[in-house]
Amino acid sequence: MSFKPSATFRYTAMRLGIFAGCFLVMWGLVYFRLLPSGLGNANLFWVVLLALVVSAPLSFVLLRKQRDDMAAQVSERVDRAKERLAANQGQEDSA
Repeated sequence: MSFKPSATFRYTAMRLGIFAGCFLVMWGLVYFRLLPSGLGNANLFWVVLLALVVSAPLSFVLLRKQRDDMAAQVSERVDRAKERLAANQGQEDSA
């Protein structure tokens, strides 16, 4: 039996991975003073903010297939739930 994680889990893990990679790159750039280090003691906040700003468009472009897979999986679950709800309502009406 093989373990296949859900599309949502895969997408979330990959998104966190992209953020972690961007965080390390931004931290390196700030550490070597290629980017400004923020104001006062706000260095970590600045690096996190930069990583978020850089990782969002990267995730949007790089994870398109995973996002589509996740949307299809969620859509299937919603359709099944609607079918069960309709079946349950039909049973209640006949009783």
